Amino acid sequence: MQYLDTAHAVAGFAAEIAGAPSIALDTEGASFHRFVDRVYLMQLSTRDATAIVDPLPTGDLSSLRPLVESPGVEIVFHDADYDLRLLRQDYGWATRHIFDTRIAAQLLGYKAFGLAALLELHFGISLDKKFQRADWSLRPLSDGMLQYASQDTMYLLALRDILHGELDAKGRLSWAKEEFTRLEQTQWSAEDSSQNFLKLKGARDLKRRELAVLRELVPWRDGVAKELDRATFRVVSNDVLLEIARTQPTTRQALGVIKGMPRGVLEQRGEVVLACVTRAMALDEAELPKFPKAPRWEKDPEFDDRAARMRTVRDEVATRLELDPGVLCSREKLETIARRMPTTMDELYEIPDLRRWQADLLGPGVLRALTAPSPVAAKPAAVAPAPVAATADESPYRD
Repeated sequence: MQYLDTAHAVAGFAAEIAGAPSIALDTEGASFHRFVDRVYLMQLSTRDATAIVDPLPTGDLSSLRPLVESPGVEIVFHDADYDLRLLRQDYGWATRHIFDTRIAAQLLGYKAFGLAALLELHFGISLDKKFQRADWSLRPLSDGMLQYASQDTMYLLALRDILHGELDAKGRLSWAKEEFTRLEQTQWSAEDSSQNFLKLKGARDLKRRELAVLRELVPWRDGVAKELDRATFRVVSNDVLLEIARTQPTTRQALGVIKGMPRGVLEQRGEVVLACVTRAMALDEAELPKFPKAPRWEKDPEFDDRAARMRTVRDEVATRLELDPGVLCSREKLETIARRMPTTMDELYEIPDLRRWQADLLGPGVLRALTAPSPVAAKPAAVAPAPVAATADESPYRD
């Protein structure tokens, strides 16, 4: 295993592995510790060599880009989504030939498809769990951390070979290729942070005035976390923010008695927190935030019956294939099928986000189920009834 911390060394390794048909790649971020996640370590393995690239002192990793983006080089990940996001965010790289061992294991029906479980099963290797939440932004990295990081790619190509063979033997290689192509084409966009306060667990239980306080506090905390480059919960926990919203303190003393309130935040930023509360308390009633009402479909017994039949078909096929039903087809996709009521395979293929392999497996049973007489009395209703206001928790289509 090589440790590379200069652009020259990285370029030399890139030249050394340039002819490799497959490269295993993994990244280490620090989202548990830092506000903005980024690539703090990159591991690459061929069948003959493994290197750990330290991007902090190296800076220039451009010599790796032609390899990572080459359609002729298969880049093997385990759970590629996270790595692809970081590589696109930090370097603008777009991988064009992916094999994801996590997806492969799921399509094969593995119950435990985490990397540690797969390495233990196939190679008898146990990963040291004490580094799972290590802060990879810190330097120097210990020998134990480097050894742990190297194992994430050192056996990945051998694991890929095993899973590729199993996919081929079960006739599921085309399923995996379709999923990998989807990953390669994925575009990620920045989320609207103005509504982050609504995402906090417990926010839905707040009254509107309390929610207004929370709306002031969350962007304040984000700003501090960004300034300190620290994960938000390491600045002030969600529970503390919710308690401030509920109690609405007006003095530093009242703020200080809140359980879990960090002493440093109280002393250095207490007045700013109190100002957040004051602004929220000064709002008119009409200015107070509220949870948007999620649309739901008007209750339709016929639709409910069709959706139930879709789930029955899905579950029967999943059992036969020894697949998790959710891997075969999600409930949301089944409900889309039930609303659209396709009558031919071509119409089924046109349903957004439904994979070709999913349609091929489910199509015959789904089309039969949709045309079978319904035990529910028919009523005149559009295929997609007009939505009525309701909260997400009231949806009649939950499993």
